[in-house]
Amino acid sequence: MANIVEFKDIPLEDLVIGTSQVRLSDVGKEIDEIADSIAKVGLLEPILVAPLESGEKYEIILGQRRFLAHQRLGKKTIKAGILDDRVEEIQAKVLSVTENLVRRNLNRKDLIDVCTYLYKHYASMKEVADETGLPYEKVREYVKYDRLIPELKRVVEKGDATLKAALRAQDALATEGDPDPQDSVKLAKEMSQMSGAQQENLRKKLRDDSDASVDELVERAKSGEKVTQITVTLGKQIRNSLGQFAKDEGTTVDEAAAQLIESGLSSGGYDPDRGIV
Repeated sequence: MANIVEFKDIPLEDLVIGTSQVRLSDVGKEIDEIADSIAKVGLLEPILVAPLESGEKYEIILGQRRFLAHQRLGKKTIKAGILDDRVEEIQAKVLSVTENLVRRNLNRKDLIDVCTYLYKHYASMKEVADETGLPYEKVREYVKYDRLIPELKRVVEKGDATLKAALRAQDALATEGDPDPQDSVKLAKEMSQMSGAQQENLRKKLRDDSDASVDELVERAKSGEKVTQITVTLGKQIRNSLGQFAKDEGTTVDEAAAQLIESGLSSGGYDPDRGIV
């Protein structure tokens, strides 16, 4: 069994991703988040490398995504633990499997718990994001989870509804006091299967027609209204901002654009349902 003989900073150009890596699909997934975390708090765990036969370069045994994140950040070197000998492919795969099991992402409940705890300590979602390296929009969602009624917390924990849909359902039904738990759960589950535009449509119907049942309003929202597609030319900065807004809202760019246009019309005195107010 090869042993680590030293830790040192190695130039990225001297590293090669080994063929023994277990993670072969979606390798680039979440690289931006890893890079953001490294930029904020540094590399918490060095990668593991072994010398190649040439003796001039090293093979990455563990940590290819940390290596890719360093490349994305434009860094020149990365801290690595160096093995004293080459590693057979089967042994390297065992190491890779073990590390990926140990380093498996925290589940949603764990992230919610830790973000809520830290928010109560720091009283700032931005500070929680800065300290943990988690995206701000995720921290915002996880912290809001704490105000859900118990019934909605349970369906979110079981995975029967998304956290965002549960929050929207509770807010939509809590206009006149505590929301009905049964209706809240039903609405959260239905909204989890809807697009962002459908969810917004349903929220409006709940606000405007309080006498109708949740089932009736869900069916109306699902049927939707006739949609006319338009083409708009945007500059790069506006396009990037729209993309970020869509990401934060958990929706598509088209739905985000429709939401912003409708909001702008309303604030300008143009009621989308009745024309000019």
